[in-house]
Amino acid sequence: MTDPVIAASDGRAIPVLAVTTEAWPALLSDRPAALARLAEIGGFKARSGQLLLVHDAEGEIAEVLFGLGAGGDATVFRGLSARLPAGDYALSPAPEGLGATDVALAFAMGGYRFDRYRAAREPGPRLVAGGADLAAVRSIAHACALARDMVNTPAGDMGPLQLETIAREIAEQHGAGITVSTGDELLTDGYPSVHAVGRAAGPGRDPRIIEISWSGAGPDAPLVAIVGKGVTFDTGGLDIKPSAGMRNMKKDMGGAAHALALGRMVMDAKLPIRLAIIVPAVENAISGDAMRPGDVLNTRKGLTVEVGNTDAEGRLILSDALTRAQELSPVLTIDLATLTGAARIALGPQVIPFFTDDDALADDLAAAALAVRDPLWRMPLWAGYEEALDGDVADLKNDPDGWAQAGSVTAALFLKRFAPTTGSWVHFDIFAWNPKGRPGWPTGAEAQAIRALFKVLQDRFG
Repeated sequence: MTDPVIAASDGRAIPVLAVTTEAWPALLSDRPAALARLAEIGGFKARSGQLLLVHDAEGEIAEVLFGLGAGGDATVFRGLSARLPAGDYALSPAPEGLGATDVALAFAMGGYRFDRYRAAREPGPRLVAGGADLAAVRSIAHACALARDMVNTPAGDMGPLQLETIAREIAEQHGAGITVSTGDELLTDGYPSVHAVGRAAGPGRDPRIIEISWSGAGPDAPLVAIVGKGVTFDTGGLDIKPSAGMRNMKKDMGGAAHALALGRMVMDAKLPIRLAIIVPAVENAISGDAMRPGDVLNTRKGLTVEVGNTDAEGRLILSDALTRAQELSPVLTIDLATLTGAARIALGPQVIPFFTDDDALADDLAAAALAVRDPLWRMPLWAGYEEALDGDVADLKNDPDGWAQAGSVTAALFLKRFAPTTGSWVHFDIFAWNPKGRPGWPTGAEAQAIRALFKVLQDRFG
């Protein structure tokens, strides 16, 4: 992506006056009568996100008025970035009570465009972000853009091999190690569930497990494990999805995209930790070799799982990945997955549920979510639903019968059976998608939870 935030403009930067509804009447009384008339015609009252372009006699933009509403939330600047024409802009003056870095990051996030498949790539606006930590803004914005690009890319161009390629590029960029087990190597290397889910995709889209290892502070530094679900396309398997349910399943690797993006933020910031990023990458396809309802799968942990529904495949591949994380003795394990529709029924597409038994971690996440405006909500690991996981002929089953109302909870409880018992574990059931666009949040991929997670990691280990 191009840099939507810059330190200085080569030419004339158009001034942007960001004003609250409270300050607007006094400001208007000190301005020319023509501006009052223009504001009246345009209905501009400085409500949150309102925009008014003021032109000079030659028809060029001379000034931009931007409404902050009651003020206090930098995320409104996502909408500004999305609606301005190309050019350089500068806040004049900087809005009171809003940090320059927060404003610049919001502007950068709102300027995201996915134009890989468009014939023409239109330039966007740039903000002269004086006083902002531009290195931090660019690191976070570029990582979030990477996640969104990966999720937006069609499955034909974003299969398991492409996930591996991106992971290798990130590892090489930061001097990290990387190991990959592919195809039948998964059986000899101890990842039977990853193999079972992905084997039907065939040559060129073979399943694999990808592991990046990085140390920012030597071998004795605390280890954080980040696990991301990488189902690059989900047909549902033999329990095939209806066409409407399959339409956006290119985004089912959103957990992997977010895991790689979060890892990149950590490595860019050189946090004094060791990091393991573990991505099981598969396509849940249909062929004569596909897993069947009723099959019993082995897992890396040794527990057996009865497949009640081949469309509940994400938890199967995560079981092996989480077991691998346990072997590394992390102080914190984070898993990110586009796992259940039940999570969307509970909280919709904008608020992301998370599950953990660590109350202190939950409090830190809630505070970070509020601070960086990355909405999260804690959900319960309700022990009363544990019995729903009991298998009929195996240790566990992947589709708890009759518990659809608590589908996100039972999915989290399934993962808990495999999650590391060293340190803390937290599971995020992300959506990674804006189903309905609005300025600054275009329809398509969205980066969720990772900015809040990054703040928690900075606060704990930075």
